[in-house]
Amino acid sequence: MSCMTTTATHPQATIPAPARYGGTVSYLYAFDIAYEISRNLPTTLLGSTVAQFQIDSNKRAPRQLFFYRPRMVRLPPLERFGPNGPVRIDRQVKIFPVGAISIVFTLPFGVEHISDLAVYHDPSFSTGRSLHDEAIALAEQLHTELLPHLVRPVSRIADEEAYTVFSITTPLEMDGKHVAAEDWLDAHRRTVAAILTEERDADHLSDQEADESTSRYLSYYDHDLVVIDWDAALIVDESRYVDEMIYLMELANLQLAELEAYDRILDDVVDRAYRDLARRGGSWMSRWTGARTLRELREIRVDFSRITDELSNITKFFGDWHLARIYQALAARFHLTDWQRTNDEKLKTLDELYQLLQSDRNNRYMLVLEATIVLLFIIDLIMLFRSGH
Repeated sequence: MSCMTTTATHPQATIPAPARYGGTVSYLYAFDIAYEISRNLPTTLLGSTVAQFQIDSNKRAPRQLFFYRPRMVRLPPLERFGPNGPVRIDRQVKIFPVGAISIVFTLPFGVEHISDLAVYHDPSFSTGRSLHDEAIALAEQLHTELLPHLVRPVSRIADEEAYTVFSITTPLEMDGKHVAAEDWLDAHRRTVAAILTEERDADHLSDQEADESTSRYLSYYDHDLVVIDWDAALIVDESRYVDEMIYLMELANLQLAELEAYDRILDDVVDRAYRDLARRGGSWMSRWTGARTLRELREIRVDFSRITDELSNITKFFGDWHLARIYQALAARFHLTDWQRTNDEKLKTLDELYQLLQSDRNNRYMLVLEATIVLLFIIDLIMLFRSGH
């Protein structure tokens, strides 16, 4: 009898109360690893199968996919001891033909207060390695294994472009009652801003910063919400709709990484252009170097034109206007248009510099040609004079 009593009373005490906020945190890392990646990839990568990425079909998904259909690899999950106990970290890699890879780490959460999400912005683990360290190590492994399939690979992987996405998939409630997503945001604006800006103490944020960090938010139904900041975003929606929005953020983050990579390339070419101009009038070797750099400029312009076209045509990817305006908000936060404009201006500067260099070279060739003609004329006169005698 006592055994039956023990069995009946204790199991219920061990059942934890359901978390008020549940969902996932996705950590996006974009790396530029080459000029281009071959489309003929191996069937396996890092021991896992390479598959074609597809967005799950639902009413919000686009009917056609005009942007990249990247190859995707799902790697075995990592088991770590995180800030709130043991956690399983799912890992996914997407490979883009433009020479970039995107790494996504996803871990689940369940918290009682929205402010508890602050520790997930940059979580620490018992191994002593952060997710940033894990991403760098994984990117280097991918770079090494993909090396035979890379066109003009980078010699060293530069800093990644990182973005954090908090996804709440449980219904929003206040005082035990359902609440509209926008009303919930108004009531928790300062806390949401603190999470997005990685501030542990929301009370330290000014009203201006709280309003600015949460100013770009979008909602379609009364229960969904997307808040976009420059370093992180918050999604409130059903779990079946979260993946497509994370993919939009992944694309925008990757575009930013590519534009930054081309900005570094253009900076290097601009420096060489000024050195070439400083050496003009020198040896034939320096003139040959200028011609080689001019060829590099033409290649960079073709390459950058390709990226520009993809950037301008990205809205063709979307199947409805809500996804399109989410991307527009991301592009505005990431200043993608400003990056593109800056690179365009650098290309114009290079054009002007090399037009000057080309004009200088042409003038020298004309001078040599004129001198040769005069010399031939003098030789002809000398020969005529000698033949007359």
